[in-house]
Amino acid sequence: MNLKDELYYRAIDLLRQLIQTPSVSREESNAAQLIFKTLESNGFAPHRTGNNVWAIASTIDNNKPTILLNSHIDTVKPTESWNRQPFVATEEEGRLYGLGSNDAGASVVALLSTFLHLSETSQPYNLVFLASAEEEVSGNNGIVKALEQLPPIDFAVVGEPTGMHPAICEKGLLVLDCTAHGKSGHAARDEGINALYKATETIEKLRRFEFPLVSDWLGRVKLTVTQIQAGTQHNVVPDHCDFVIDLRTNDCYSNAQTVEILREQFPDITITPRSLRLNSSSLSTQHPFVKRSILAGRKPFGSPTLSDQALMPFPSVKIGPGESARSHTADEYIELDEIREAIELYICLLDNLQIGGKSM
Repeated sequence: MNLKDELYYRAIDLLRQLIQTPSVSREESNAAQLIFKTLESNGFAPHRTGNNVWAIASTIDNNKPTILLNSHIDTVKPTESWNRQPFVATEEEGRLYGLGSNDAGASVVALLSTFLHLSETSQPYNLVFLASAEEEVSGNNGIVKALEQLPPIDFAVVGEPTGMHPAICEKGLLVLDCTAHGKSGHAARDEGINALYKATETIEKLRRFEFPLVSDWLGRVKLTVTQIQAGTQHNVVPDHCDFVIDLRTNDCYSNAQTVEILREQFPDITITPRSLRLNSSSLSTQHPFVKRSILAGRKPFGSPTLSDQALMPFPSVKIGPGESARSHTADEYIELDEIREAIELYICLLDNLQIGGKSM
């Protein structure tokens, strides 16, 4: 059995254990301990910050750039439509079923295998592995807490199900709480200013509104009104109407810029972002990792889904085994061959990778 076969079989064993260790967001403690013990058993001195676990391949050389290998150990809650037991690893016809198998357990074990392999030889970069928590809820105790403890990162590989094609950019997320203002009055008389009518007029304008800049990889900014609420009782004209906008930003705008544009275009409503931190990300096709990916037959693309990339203030790429369409679905699974392919491709793309000087 060659080294990569050994990495593969050990990865499958670890993924089985992860599936059978429930790790719903904010409840990842046991899964974190499993990763911690795995790193320890392989000769590393891992660190733990909350439910985030990380390790460095060797002593940091300040003259080298630093590459981060990251994926998340938390999962969404299982839906009632599962036909199998979500926390039981079940293998059938080359597939491994279980909650988190595709998103993102397969990436966790494949990147950990890559970390173990690359750490055995000298590389032109420092190498850090991080299994992070609370990714599915963009939680404050997830990767943000871990990054505070890590050395400065120059480039990150983020494991998410992409079919092992590199997502060189992804859309950001804004949730906007909006209010249209009116004046209360009796519904039986012609008095008051109906905030609900004002809101629906504005919502129709928002439905037709388009941000002018279009991304080559991510297309247009996507704006969707998803919730609305108004009124206290049937005979009172509502004096305010609240509604929520789900906004997916492209790499042409920061989240702060999109909010200011909307405020300028719609001055009659109050717009309050819940957070500005989940920005879009992008990476040049000329980056050495992307160029290697293309030479390996991989196709760069823009991802509409959000990941921990949004919280990384340094260049990153999203690439991992599995398919995004399987994420958050009942009877989630990963093809076992996808994990083998991922380990081999990660090693091929990262071994002796030259990414230039610090803070490239």
